[in-house]
Amino acid sequence: MKEITVQELKARQANNEALNIIDVREQWEYEEDNIGAQLIQLGDIPSKISEIENLKHEEVIVHCKTGGRSGRAQKYLISQGFTNVLNLAGGIEEYHAS
Repeated sequence: MKEITVQELKARQANNEALNIIDVREQWEYEEDNIGAQLIQLGDIPSKISEIENLKHEEVIVHCKTGGRSGRAQKYLISQGFTNVLNLAGGIEEYHAS
């Protein structure tokens, strides 16, 4: 599975790139701390996939707290025909640690 490092993501954010970032954590986690991502909780992805259907052939970055949930989201999205899904290595914990 393809990953993006925190350093790569931060550099792209600093360059004001238009990024498709999906946070798959719980609502309360997102409310406590988010990095400008769209919230679609892991368990809601199947029922909300139509909201991101237009991103099937664009780069999509998924993240969670440490990378486990977003890894599952990445596999699911790929199984649904998404062609360029990257998992944020280390998740939001790594994002704030570096």
